[in-house]
Amino acid sequence: MLVSFSALAQKFTTHSVKKGETLESIAKQYGITEQSILNYNKEVKKGKAIKANTILVIPASKANVAVVEKSTDTIEGDNGAGVKALLLALEGKDVKQGPKEPIGYSSHRTRRKETLFGIAKRYNITEDQLKRYNKELYSVQLKKGMILKIPRYKNNDVSESKYNEEDYEVYTVQPKETRWSIAHKYGITIDSLLVLNPNLSKITDYLSSGQELLLPRILGSSIKEQETQLYNSYTVPPKQTFYSLEKKFGLTADELMALNPEIKERGGLKEGMVLRIPVKKTQTGEVNIVNYNFYEVKPKQTAFSLTRKLGVTYEELLELNPELKEGLKAGMVLKLPKDQTGDFDVKNALILDKINLVDSINSMNKPKLLFLLPFRLDRLNLSDDVSAKNAIENRKDVRYSLGLYSGAMIALDSIAKLGISVDVKTYDTQLNRNRTKSLMQGENLMNLSAIFGPLEPQSLKEVALQAAEYGVPVVAPLTEKSDLSLSNVFFAMPTENVLQEHMMSYVEGIRTEENIIIIADQKNKPIESTLLMRFPGAKIVTLKEDRTVDIEKISQLLSAEVENWVFLETDQANVVYHVGSLLNSLITEEVGIRLMTTDKNKAFDSEVVSYSHLSNLRFAYPSASREIGNNAFAKMYRKKFGADPDAYAVRGFDITLDLLLKLAYKNDLVKASKLIGETEYSGNKFNFTKDRTSGYFNMASYILGFENMRVTELKD
Repeated sequence: MLVSFSALAQKFTTHSVKKGETLESIAKQYGITEQSILNYNKEVKKGKAIKANTILVIPASKANVAVVEKSTDTIEGDNGAGVKALLLALEGKDVKQGPKEPIGYSSHRTRRKETLFGIAKRYNITEDQLKRYNKELYSVQLKKGMILKIPRYKNNDVSESKYNEEDYEVYTVQPKETRWSIAHKYGITIDSLLVLNPNLSKITDYLSSGQELLLPRILGSSIKEQETQLYNSYTVPPKQTFYSLEKKFGLTADELMALNPEIKERGGLKEGMVLRIPVKKTQTGEVNIVNYNFYEVKPKQTAFSLTRKLGVTYEELLELNPELKEGLKAGMVLKLPKDQTGDFDVKNALILDKINLVDSINSMNKPKLLFLLPFRLDRLNLSDDVSAKNAIENRKDVRYSLGLYSGAMIALDSIAKLGISVDVKTYDTQLNRNRTKSLMQGENLMNLSAIFGPLEPQSLKEVALQAAEYGVPVVAPLTEKSDLSLSNVFFAMPTENVLQEHMMSYVEGIRTEENIIIIADQKNKPIESTLLMRFPGAKIVTLKEDRTVDIEKISQLLSAEVENWVFLETDQANVVYHVGSLLNSLITEEVGIRLMTTDKNKAFDSEVVSYSHLSNLRFAYPSASREIGNNAFAKMYRKKFGADPDAYAVRGFDITLDLLLKLAYKNDLVKASKLIGETEYSGNKFNFTKDRTSGYFNMASYILGFENMRVTELKD
């Protein structure tokens, strides 16, 4: 089917440099100046050759409005099991709408320590909208004194502050600060903080670094000029007056209202109102968030329920929080040791109640997803089942895509049962960047909730760049890292560094006196050095030229007093085979040996490696996923497709379900990811954390181990 339509040009596009192309020829090709290209590609220098395959950001010329013809492949077939049930090509629609246009502009002079996030938040616009009208921000850092053009949009609610500016100041949240620590610095209650900043979430206590808050200038000074005080809570009794409070605490009505803005908000003193009252000066107002986390007591919580939730005894709580002697009250902020674990998540030193996404979804939210995967319909002969099956088995891209998408279909079925309607469109990228670019230009990105895929890095760059113009998040299901500097990409696969760190932290957490030995080939010397730094007393065994280990040397290093933990870092199957066999032969009643690695790659899965040896050595390793067994998802998948799900189907299900539940909760993946901690589904965990220079990275993973010829999850 051939569909013709007009598409408004994007503000930017990309260009892959071909051999022989120059800055001048590329500029002429796009009808722009050479300087325009240089402005957005700082790595390119005028007068110097550009390397082939370099990806350039190309600003669109004013006249660049393109008419695009897009071919959409459609497969006719039933909804039964097998390939045809998965390959449902969806038709594209005309694009009539471009980026939202402003109705006017204002200006803003940047101040010290201001951030793009804070400025955008202040004017109720996105960072991308701010950059669109201040193009220098694509290539330079925000600096004090810059004059920015601020677009104003219809229905933007940027209301004037109802507070006197002389009495209040804007405070920028610093890394690791919490609502409680900021309220403590300024001597106000958390309720006051919410009154002054009504946009703060009522569901979670999380604050993001760079966020701007309105806070009182207590007694006409700034926070840096104040001596921090300690405060007590005071509950207003019936018929309390400002005069009686002044007599009782020595504070004027103005001082009380500065400390407790909710007094003004609620029209005066009210019975039962909890006020913040200063009691004494202290030398420092710094809140120790290095050694402690903090939890705000919720209404109706009891000492019993609190101690169960936080995993501590009441005596331990009392020792850290002496104010509990006067009773447990809602709004109290309790201090806990940093290493305390329990039924909660921790973000920014603040203990958050776990959010049950299934119970928190809003059926009014209707996510819109776009799937971009290389099904390679151009290479499959669907009229011949044998040919199609062989093509799928021999092509990784097709196998990965079908696995991911089949799992996603089960997730779509599951979310529908929860009453959530999802608008889904799916395209075959055919592993072609130009086709992907054309598909994106033909889509109305304005109302999309998220994009799933594509798989190949160059197409991912193209999609991320175009989607960023509209603030649309892009989920990379298999790519673990990229050189992308765009902030809208969610990398669902944890990186090698995340897995390595998890394994080392796990070993540190369970180690007592074990003897650690490290065996690493030449390629893995960097991780050997890292392990030595983490475990200074570790012993090193060097591989011989034939990539074997000297049995006498390693025997001398083994301890009979404590268990021996051997890190094996290699990507050579013959090394894994040799070391595994050797260590297995050295196990005796006196000498215990356990094998582990920070990187379980294909070498450990080789046919030459003995599974029984790994089991005898209780082999442990980090993993992005775990085996699912015969769980509910596996049963649903088997019923729909008549086969067991592979790892890609599990991943497709977990990523899509996580994505849909978060969108059904907030309809904004970025906001939902900030509010929600770690999530876990059939075989994958997700805990997305924003990188300062790039997108969101998954920091969650598993530690797995061999035990009695089975692989099980090892708890931290």
